[in-house]
Amino acid sequence: MDQIRIAIAGIGNCASSLIQGIAYYRTLTETHPDSSLGLMHYDLGGYLPRDIKVVAAFDVDARKVNKPLNEAIFAKPNCTKIFFPTLPDNSVIVQMAEVHDGISPHMNDYPDDRRFIVSDEKPCDVVKVLKESGADMLINYLPVGSEIATKYYANACLEANVAFINCIPVFVASEDEWIKRFEERGIPLIGDDVKSQIGATIIHRALTKLFMDRGVKINHTYQLNVGGNTDFLNMLNHNRLKSKKISKTEAVKSQVAHNLTADDIHIGPSDYVPWMNDNKVCFLRIEGQGFGGIPMHLEMRLSVEDSPNSAGVVIDAIRCCKIAKDRGIGGLLISPSAYFMKHPKTQFSDEDAREMVEQFISGKRDR
Repeated sequence: MDQIRIAIAGIGNCASSLIQGIAYYRTLTETHPDSSLGLMHYDLGGYLPRDIKVVAAFDVDARKVNKPLNEAIFAKPNCTKIFFPTLPDNSVIVQMAEVHDGISPHMNDYPDDRRFIVSDEKPCDVVKVLKESGADMLINYLPVGSEIATKYYANACLEANVAFINCIPVFVASEDEWIKRFEERGIPLIGDDVKSQIGATIIHRALTKLFMDRGVKINHTYQLNVGGNTDFLNMLNHNRLKSKKISKTEAVKSQVAHNLTADDIHIGPSDYVPWMNDNKVCFLRIEGQGFGGIPMHLEMRLSVEDSPNSAGVVIDAIRCCKIAKDRGIGGLLISPSAYFMKHPKTQFSDEDAREMVEQFISGKRDR
């Protein structure tokens, strides 16, 4: 199979985990007992993890800009676990991008090792870099709340004829105007806001669906998350959280068969705890009524390394996007968006979305 050539916007913890993972799985033969460990698909439509190659990278931090990608992914303020430190040589140099609204001003009040430090380099021409790199697609890993910056990259993809995978809660692939623009250009689009492999949202959705399937009415539920990476530091600015809260809340509410008021469901980050680094802890509670109206409740605590949890999904989204390009399919990819993202254009149960993705991979569905 051909290589899958990707560009990445935002060389943070998520990018670090994805790039380490690609290198890790590249060292394992198909017969190795761990070749499929942590993957939903080892072979996805003929594409293996080793077929993915990063050909362009964009960031704004002085410790990453103009650095080789293999060094930049380990630079501060990145703090995810390093599980594959010996990366193969890579000629990609991280390019300076436009900052726009990518950095919240409150981060200036925190130590250098925890916050972003803007480079004084001149921003590159993103469209030119995308075209010259031959990128098939761009993965958007910008900080939550980067509305203007995300749409800047989406526009760049349209101009450069590059597919767009939007991993953050800025609504592009769930908005009719953007969907139409990608459809008219015949460019694949996946989004918005990636679900982690075994994360707070996917578990909350699964438990909510279980309550519904077993005839238990949900009266109240909450999901509180704490962590110590730059994502949690960034989200201390609640002005950046509007789309994030909508995305996570709708992902769960879509699985409830009856009405839940805004007072009955609370989902969102809770606090930033620096020493936790990239570890994320979720506290989840569901209160309901079962047989005879008898009350019950469920409480759960989940602890995960946040960024590798995300990479386990994005590595499949990338390969689905390449399949679409190979088949000449443009516009919104409904099935991958429904299964891999929290805020797709149309919500489905995870069981149905998974089956839709399998049909898309096999060619039984064109989107």
